[in-house]
Formats: sequence, C-alpha cells, structure tokens
Amino acid sequence: MCDTQVIRQGGVTYFAKNSDRESSEPQLIERLTPVTGDTAATVQTTYLEIPQVPDRFGVILSKPNWMWGAEIGANDQGVVIGNEAVFSKLIQRKGEALLGMDLLRLALERGKTAALALEVITDLLEEHGQGGPAGFREKSFRYDNSFVIADANEAWILETAGRWWAAKKVETFGAISNLYSIRSDYDLARMGLEDFAKREGFHSYQGEFDFARSFDSRFMTFMGKARFRQQLSLQCLSNLATADTASLQGLAVNLRSHQAEDDGFAAHSNGDVCMHGGGLTRPSQTTGSMIARLKAGEQSQIMVTGTSAPCLSLFKPVDFDFSRTHFSETGKSDDISEDLWHQFEWVHRRALFDEEFRDDLRRSRDELERQLMTVFDGDMSMAKADELAQEWHEHWQKKARQTTPHLSMFRSYDRYWRKLNRMDGFVWG
Repeated sequence: MCDTQVIRQGGVTYFAKNSDRESSEPQLIERLTPVTGDTAATVQTTYLEIPQVPDRFGVILSKPNWMWGAEIGANDQGVVIGNEAVFSKLIQRKGEALLGMDLLRLALERGKTAALALEVITDLLEEHGQGGPAGFREKSFRYDNSFVIADANEAWILETAGRWWAAKKVETFGAISNLYSIRSDYDLARMGLEDFAKREGFHSYQGEFDFARSFDSRFMTFMGKARFRQQLSLQCLSNLATADTASLQGLAVNLRSHQAEDDGFAAHSNGDVCMHGGGLTRPSQTTGSMIARLKAGEQSQIMVTGTSAPCLSLFKPVDFDFSRTHFSETGKSDDISEDLWHQFEWVHRRALFDEEFRDDLRRSRDELERQLMTVFDGDMSMAKADELAQEWHEHWQKKARQTTPHLSMFRSYDRYWRKLNRMDGFVWG
C-alpha cells in the first residue's frame, strides 16, 4: 500500500510519496551517477534482462534493499516519480517481467522530462510487460502499477493494467493510492485500449468507456482502504491549494497524516496516509518517504527520510553530490545492520510503545527539520545539514536502546511487533 501526492502552484510543482511495504522490509537511499557512452548491451533488472541505453541520468532512489528498481526517485534533470500497487483483472499470476519499481528507475535514468519518462514506461510496458513476485517475505504478492510522474512544468497520473495503460494530466493537484482513479477522463492511452476491453469482456456495460471500472478487481482496494487514503490525501492537497500555501513543510505534514487522532498506533487503520503495520489485516508499514519542490531554472529541492514512519522520522535534504551525505552510496553495505534504515528501527520500534520517548523525539525532530529546510534558502550548507542530521540520528539511536519498550502479551498489536522484533534482531537487554 502507498500514497503519492502532487500539486502545482505558482509555477512550481510539489511532490510527495509514502512507500508502504512489509513492516520488516529495509528501504535504502541509493544514488546512481550519470553515465555517458555505456557499451553494455543489456541491463539486468530485478527479474528481466532488457536492452540497455548508453546514456543515463543521475538518480536518487528510495528503494527496497532486495530489488533493482525503486519505490520513489528523482533524477538530475528535475523529474520525480512515485508508484503505487493497483490490483487489476490482468495481473500476471505466474512468471516474471518488469516490476513497477523497475519501470520507475528506468524512466528516471532515461527520461529528461515528465512526458518523456511517461513514454519510457509505456514503451517498456508494452514491449516487456509487468509482473513477478513483489513482496519482501511474501513472495506470492503480485500487482500492477500506477504512477505520478512530474517535473517543474507538468505532472501526469499513469495507470496500468497488464500491458495496457491510460494517462491523465494533472492541472492543479492529484493523488493516487492503491486503486484506479482514471475513468473516462484520460488524455492519453495505449492504441486499441477500448477495443481490447470490449473484446475481452471488460467493457461489457452500457455507456462511455471507463478505465477504472473496466480493469479494477476491487477486493484489495476495499481491504486496503485505498479510497479513504486517497480522499485524505486529496483533502490535504485541497487545503494547500485553497490557502495557496503549498510547501515542503506542508507536504511533510500531509505524509504524516492519520485518519484517527488517537496516537495509540494499535487503534490506527489501513486508512492512514502514514501507515503503521499492525498484523494480518494491516501488514503494510510506511518504510520510506520523499518530498520535492521543482521549479524551472532552479535546482530541485529534495528531502527523504530513509527510515520508517514519517510521523516519527526526520526529513533530510539531499542533492546529487553524495560525497557529502551519510546515506549509503550504493544502497548496500557489508554489514546491512549498519545502514540508516536498520539503525533507526531501534528508534521507531521503541517510539511505538513509549509515549514520552515519542513526544520528545517529535519535538526534537520538528526543531531540527525547520533548521534543515534553510539549506534551500542558502542559510545552511548541505554539509552542515548532513552533520546535524547524523548527530540527531546517532543521539536517538543511542537513547532508543537504553530502555526496553513494554509490549503486552495480551494485545494482538503488541504480539505482532514482539514477533517482528525477534525475527529482525531488535532485542533489548
């Protein structure tokens, strides 16, 4: 489950995404430098080997550590993309093709603009298809994909079903979740889409062709409360649009939204934009987040967490000079337990069950985050931002390990996290 938001205001594009994955799945920040004149004939994606291109743009990716592709990303040309799982009637139940996350990375590496990145995805989708196991531990989990693709000048929502697709241009704001939202209002589509839908019996109803009605399988949409999350995202964006106050700060607030005001995470639900894993019917957790501001003629402003739960995490500015950052350059390390995501999990899992610790963490986070955002005004160097963010993380990681959180044996939510803590090696004392 995931949520992606985009809003255009005053000639500026703002973008935000929470990546919801399995609660134990590490999501790492990876930088890939630009490439010119590569002679490699092919590239191995997560499952499929496809033709390579000689010239590729530099990218920043937030990605599950086990796959080639990414959940969220930006390139050095000012394009950002986020993807969502959608559950179509055409999901490939067997075999392997391109994952939606592979398509996202390929589009960032090859697409100079949002329009060209959209073309990269649709061309590759039609040629190679999409599919394959997409879960971390749950390898039976498969889905199709939708995307928000944006640059400083425009934004698109692209939704797919198998090798078929439709796209809609975003005029003011838009949000996607784990459901189809494009109906009869698409601006672009694969040639022959409506004929295919009629021929296969997907468009067997009376009236105008409706992409969502034709291809949405609906069950997972209902179980994941995708419509509630999309409505919450749209309300947050509407508030920013009405007040004319879109900003990185506003996007961070949006991604930290919960349906319920109750801070007891056991009471939360699949209707939260900031998702907290809670068991069999709530297996997804926000494991990484990104926000971005894009304006023509200016350097992209990008902030990422690299950690779980944006309501507890710090958004830190990043750029395309990773020699200055403490995030992993490759997304991997010899000792995986030393990466930022794993280290912050001690903080995250303590904060879930310790209200005083959680409140102190958030106060400290908010104060530092305001300081870090001055990087974009030129009031702080990126090197200084890296230093302050690293000090903050080290302080809270140390503090998180000092006291064992109390998890009850009598609540299913507590038992869920107790089990994950044992499985993942987060054991206090």
